Amino acid sequence: MQQILQHLRSGQIELAEIPAPLVRAGHLLVRTSVSLISPGTERMLVEFGQAGWIGKARAQPERVRQVLAKMRTDGLLPTMEAVFSRLDEPLPLGYCNVGRVLDVGGGVEGFAVGDRVASNGPHAEIVCVPATLAARIPDDVDDEAASFTVLGAVALNGIRLLEPTLGESVAVVGLGLLGMLAVQLLRAHGCRVIGIDINPARAAMAQRLGCETISTGGDPVRAAREFSRGRGADAVLITASAQSDEIVHQAAQMSRKRGRIVLVGVVGLDLQRADFYEKELSFQVACSYGPGRYDPHYESGMHDYPLSFVRWTAARNFEAVLDALARGALAVRELISRRHAQREAPAAYDAIVNDPTALGVVLSYPQAAEADAPMVRLSAPTGTASAPGRPVVGVIGAGNFARQVLLPAIAAAGADIRSVASAGGVTSLHAGRKFGAGESTTDYRRILENAAINTVFIATRHDAHPRMVGEALAAGKHVFVEKPLAIDAAGLELVRAAYAEHPDRQLMVGFNRRFAPHAVTARGLLAGRAEPVALQIMVNAGEVPAGHWVDDPAVGGGRIIGEACHFIDLALFLVGSPITAVQAIEMNAGNARGDTLSIGLSFADGSIATVLYWANGPRSYPKERVEIFSGGRVLTIENWRALRAYDWRGAPRMRMRQDKGHRAQIAQFLQRVSSGGLPLIPFDELCLGAAASFAAVRSAREGIVIKLETVPVGTAEPVDTSLAHRGS
Repeated sequence: MQQILQHLRSGQIELAEIPAPLVRAGHLLVRTSVSLISPGTERMLVEFGQAGWIGKARAQPERVRQVLAKMRTDGLLPTMEAVFSRLDEPLPLGYCNVGRVLDVGGGVEGFAVGDRVASNGPHAEIVCVPATLAARIPDDVDDEAASFTVLGAVALNGIRLLEPTLGESVAVVGLGLLGMLAVQLLRAHGCRVIGIDINPARAAMAQRLGCETISTGGDPVRAAREFSRGRGADAVLITASAQSDEIVHQAAQMSRKRGRIVLVGVVGLDLQRADFYEKELSFQVACSYGPGRYDPHYESGMHDYPLSFVRWTAARNFEAVLDALARGALAVRELISRRHAQREAPAAYDAIVNDPTALGVVLSYPQAAEADAPMVRLSAPTGTASAPGRPVVGVIGAGNFARQVLLPAIAAAGADIRSVASAGGVTSLHAGRKFGAGESTTDYRRILENAAINTVFIATRHDAHPRMVGEALAAGKHVFVEKPLAIDAAGLELVRAAYAEHPDRQLMVGFNRRFAPHAVTARGLLAGRAEPVALQIMVNAGEVPAGHWVDDPAVGGGRIIGEACHFIDLALFLVGSPITAVQAIEMNAGNARGDTLSIGLSFADGSIATVLYWANGPRSYPKERVEIFSGGRVLTIENWRALRAYDWRGAPRMRMRQDKGHRAQIAQFLQRVSSGGLPLIPFDELCLGAAASFAAVRSAREGIVIKLETVPVGTAEPVDTSLAHRGS
């Protein structure tokens, strides 16, 4: 199938052939008939992509500050690689989609195959959308009209925040597509409406659609006051897109005392206190289509908000707009200024950027009787079998980490990357192109069924790891799975059972830090010690946004199990002795997130370690520091850039580009796949580290010390330090 993408670095619009998505639980699979280009949001994205480096920096000053902070802590080259990689990613465009349901995911009610629906799907022939962001289209609303549903819901959500009442005077500032829809919806609420825009043609159109008065020049504040009979507007809805702060200032001036202002568009927000203080004005920014938007529990978790508590969710706003279209309270035919087939996407986007008369641009799509394939061939297959001993790789998951870290390391190791899978298809297409994969797919099972692929890398969300590891081992593949191996005891037992059936397969977890040059050197220096060590690992993990999937116990397992396991494994590697007990203390014990912990580890040889996993620090502070005390000597590792020794005879002084061991680990893993041999990390040791992370969470919550069963540690072959340094 084809989908419209934009390349952020160049601004190029591409109609790309990508694998069709598969339906997921809580979602609908929809074949698109028409979609609407949003002239505000999408024009800004295109203009951002077409801007030069300076223009991009000016458009996102907060991103520039983040880049500078990362440069100070991680160094210039890693920072620039991350920036270029992010700008190299293609961006799916569009969020106003209409089509027919092809398939209904598990747990979805109220939809059936064949239903016409409006949703926030992108400009693609087939889309997979959350059922909570879709609505059935009434029979007497055609597809073109229904394509205005999502933008209508954006306007309606802003109006609901205004809380208009019958007879109130409302000013709509900005008569683009959102403004035109808002004018009509406000009229349907019984309001008197004045429209304000500098474009006379749009002002005239708005008047035909219900504006009682129009201001296209002169003093908009005076016009609004006169329209409101000298009292000032009861409410102002800002639907304009501009950088100026003057728009909000004028909105405040034209408002009555205790008036309401809601921003739906994008304008400068350098507010003047006097404007709001003297009149006691309220100001609010509307969020997209309404309650539920950007809430993963609502969008993907099938958790609709109860109607008795949240009357107007995003989906119910969709329904209200469709009802308004059905009864004629909302007219959109005049708002369509251009129609294009999907294959004419570059011309359509050129119009919204360069044609000042363009307003609503509708795209139409070809209709096919059969389902599209969940795979796209990117290059001719190199044969049904690999060269002797050469790893042939399939990668499941194509998120940022896979594209920026795993795939470059796999390619650098000389492996044959045969296939890349991702649920949406866009990221797997981009990754497959960039790293020379033979195919891109949305169905990971194609990788497991491909007899030519002997090695699978798994970089999905954490809850899928045990199941996919088991399926890959059962398919006879060697497996590299990103941390964690499992997020609970049940998942770990599933992996144990699968590995017991296939102990001849290599199984590796992405514990890369034990392969970093600094860690390898420190382990070597500790090898001859005659007494226990005291070890401290400080992790300035930083805060993740509220609602992030890693915090969801059922999906990510929480940050301690999902991320801090990395550093428990590092302590296990450096000490080289089994963990026997875990005691953790949580900051602000009992808080919902549980991501700021001090984790104490006891080892069989008498050593102790403390992992300080802290999420309340700034980005400007270095992320990681390791301190090792042993026999009157000290080693420190500073953010994987420097190793310093204090009173440690024979210890080298290492300072280099930041190297966390990713390339060394993957190179050694693929070499082991090729040549055979003992696992680089013994399976029992992987299980011990996972059990210790589970114990840390339990210990923090229950305030107890948890004893662990000891297993042999360090029985695998020594780490190849030459390969470790090669990745630096």
